[in-house]
Amino acid sequence: MSRRTLAALFAVLTFSSASIAADLSQKEYDAIAERIKPVGNVYLTGSEPVVEEPSGPRDGATVYNTFCTACHSTGISGAPKTGDAAAWAPRIAKGKDVLTDHAINGFNAMPAKGSCMDCSDDEIVAAIEHMIADL
Repeated sequence: MSRRTLAALFAVLTFSSASIAADLSQKEYDAIAERIKPVGNVYLTGSEPVVEEPSGPRDGATVYNTFCTACHSTGISGAPKTGDAAAWAPRIAKGKDVLTDHAINGFNAMPAKGSCMDCSDDEIVAAIEHMIADL
């Protein structure tokens, strides 16, 4: 194949693929754009989107259902199950101050604040009270 034939073939392929791309419908174009869109965003300091601040402290049930339930509903790593009076009795016997200290600062396998790093101490106490309310 001569160089001239190869160049002509390349030109035909280039222009025909451009023609095919131009024939895409808007729906097909949108589908392609959706598939190749970025999975995240990068923001410069000061241009981050504004996130609405909580309007007040979360109640115990909200904190429990968001952060505590994974371990305290199943008993993972020795976590006392919610509603299990026998498991909670020795912990409650040590007093509310010890129970609160362990919940806020972490104890054994439990991480500090149960991994709720934006929870206030009062919200952690509310979650404890929620867990032991029906014992």
